[in-house]
Amino acid sequence: MIPFDFQPRTRIVFGPGVVAQLGALAVEQGAKRVLVVSDPGVVKAGHSQKGIDSLTAAGLETVLFDGVQENPTTANVDAGVALAKATDAQLIVGLGGGSAMDCAKGINFLLTNGGQMQDYWGVGKATREMLPMIAVPTTAGTGSETQSFALISDAETHVKMACGDPKASCKIALLDPELTVTQPQRVTALTGIDAIAHALETFVTRRRNSCSLAFSRGAWRMLASNYAQVLQDPTNLEARGGMQLGACFAGLAIENSMLGAAHALANPLTSKFGVVHGQAVAVMLPHVIRYNSQLVGDWYRELLQVDVPIDGFPSGDHPEALADFVTQLVSQADLATELTSLGVDPGSTTQLGIDAAKQWTGTFNPREVDATSLKSLYDAAL
Repeated sequence: MIPFDFQPRTRIVFGPGVVAQLGALAVEQGAKRVLVVSDPGVVKAGHSQKGIDSLTAAGLETVLFDGVQENPTTANVDAGVALAKATDAQLIVGLGGGSAMDCAKGINFLLTNGGQMQDYWGVGKATREMLPMIAVPTTAGTGSETQSFALISDAETHVKMACGDPKASCKIALLDPELTVTQPQRVTALTGIDAIAHALETFVTRRRNSCSLAFSRGAWRMLASNYAQVLQDPTNLEARGGMQLGACFAGLAIENSMLGAAHALANPLTSKFGVVHGQAVAVMLPHVIRYNSQLVGDWYRELLQVDVPIDGFPSGDHPEALADFVTQLVSQADLATELTSLGVDPGSTTQLGIDAAKQWTGTFNPREVDATSLKSLYDAAL
């Protein structure tokens, strides 16, 4: 029996076309002026305008901030704060991928609590209530819509800061699978494998509990059974919905159990070599599964016994089969499976190991990690 404290903070609204409800839901929050935080790609796809149209139809003054980049930085947040102040925003909508939602949270931290983003690096450092937020994800990956954390990179040092506080949770997550259909194939692949990593890592962390395990299992079932389908048939709305719900459930699992070594290993690859987060996780995850299986192999076996109705799902019960299956999915997605193909210098693994050992997520890994063991995992992935 594992004690836990599950406090649902986010209302989840799911279904094709529900983005049309954004305006009505915003009105329910008592707002009159809304800041929509998005990125140029989502704007170009027309999704930002769908949200804005719904908000304006509901009689709300709406301003768009589209200065969000992949892995949002403190500079992005500062620019968004300036616009939010100038327009006296009363509600913030994060409409886009994880970067847009994280940037929206970062803006909310500074707008309501002052200071700079570095002041909130860690957990529970906000002293004042924040503006209500609505998340409208256009990808199926980070699960940021159901998390209280914002991942913001320092614009100068490129260090990725996890800034978490219950006050930063979104009031509503609006999940419309129709918004994910226009994703480029590579974005689908990268965000999807990140969500799969979330499901697998949350299932074995030191903070796992009965609540998080329910979300991890549900996420794994939906993600593993739909990932290959959305790659083969991007217009399959049923599969898109499965991926979006799976990513959302994995986000809820993170909120209740945190992540592990695969994410600790991924962050230095992004900051030092510019490897996109999903790609970095994709390379490292199979090696982390093998490393952890020496201690929690029975837990991984449980996931191999989950009924996942797809071709190629492992029929055995050895954890090695799970690692091989993840590698298979990565290959099917045309993502790299080795670090050298991503331009990572083999001579850099000692420093990478040192950097990875400083990552907070590694402290939740079921098997203890340090700079030496993390270096060995990088070496195995070369």
